Amino acid sequence: MRILIVNTGVIPVFAYGGTERVIWGLGKELVKRGHKVTYLVNKGSYCDFAEVIHIDDSRSIIEQVNGDYDVIHFNFRPNSLESLKIPYIVTIHGNTNDEQPLDINTVFVSKNHAARYGSDSFVYNGLDWNEYKKPDFDAKRKYFHFLGNAAWRVKNVVGAIEVVKGTKSEYLKVMGGVRFNFKMGLRLTLSPRISFEGMVGGDGKYALINGSKGLIFPVRWHEPFGLAIIESLYFGCPVFGTPYGALPELVHSDVGFLSNKKKEISDAILSSDNYDPLTCHQYALDMFNSQKMAYEYLLKYEKVISGEFLNKFPPKLIQLQHDKFLDWS
Repeated sequence: MRILIVNTGVIPVFAYGGTERVIWGLGKELVKRGHKVTYLVNKGSYCDFAEVIHIDDSRSIIEQVNGDYDVIHFNFRPNSLESLKIPYIVTIHGNTNDEQPLDINTVFVSKNHAARYGSDSFVYNGLDWNEYKKPDFDAKRKYFHFLGNAAWRVKNVVGAIEVVKGTKSEYLKVMGGVRFNFKMGLRLTLSPRISFEGMVGGDGKYALINGSKGLIFPVRWHEPFGLAIIESLYFGCPVFGTPYGALPELVHSDVGFLSNKKKEISDAILSSDNYDPLTCHQYALDMFNSQKMAYEYLLKYEKVISGEFLNKFPPKLIQLQHDKFLDWS
C-alpha cells in the first residue's frame, strides 16, 4: 500500500510534539509491514525510513497531495477536502467547541473523543517504545511530576501544585512550564517543594519521569487522549488525574486514581507505593504501542480504499461546552 501521511509539524521530534511522535511511530511500523510511506510535513523534517516532502506554504495542501498514493492520512482537516479524488482519512487529535460537522472519514483518538461527536470511529494513539529508554524499576522515586503545556490553563498545572501542597512533605517537578509566565503572570508557587524543569526532552525527560512516584494530571477539559499518561505509565508511574475525556478509558484502578476533588487526589498520592511500577509499564507496553495503532489504521485505510465511509454521517459535536473549565474543587 502506498500511504501519504500529512501533518503541519516537523519530524523527527527532539523534545515535545505529540502528533509528530505518533505519526513517526505509525510510519515506521507501516514500513516494517511492507508498505511504502511518504510524509508531507513542514520544512526541516527528515526521515531515514520513508520519503519526506516539505509543505509548500504558497500552495494549498490539496494541490500537494495529488500523487500516486493508495490512501492519504491527514492529521488535520485541510481546506477543499471534498475535491480530493484519492481515498483518505482525517485524524482529529484535539477538541473543537462548535457545531460544524467534521469530515465523514474522521478518526478520533479515543472512544470518549469519538462519542462526543456521535461517532464510534477511533484509534488509540501508540508509541514506538523501542525509541524510549528502558525503565529502571530499582530507581528511587522521590517526587511526583506534571507533564504538559503548563501555559495551557485546561492542563491545570495550578491544580497539580495544589495537590502536592495539600500534603505535608511531597514534592512536584513540573515539566513543560516555567515559574514565570508573562501571559499568565507570576505563579504564586514559591514553595521549595515545587520545581519547574522547563521544556525537557530526550533522556532528561525520561530520567525525570523514571524518578517520579506518579503523574499528577488534573486536566479541566475532556482530554482527547493524553500522551503524558502513557509515557508516564511506561516508566512505571501511576496516574492521578481527573475523570474527564479519555482518562477513565486509559486509567483503571490498577494503574491510577481519578477524582475532580483536590483533597481526594492529595490523599491518594500518599498511597502511590500501592501501585506496581511493572504493572503500569506492562499495561502501556501492551495497550498503547505503534504496532497496535498501525494495525487499526490499516483497517481504516482498507475501508476507505474499498469505497466505504468511516462514519454513517459527518461527526458533529453533540454538546457545546459552555463553561471554560470543567469542575475542580
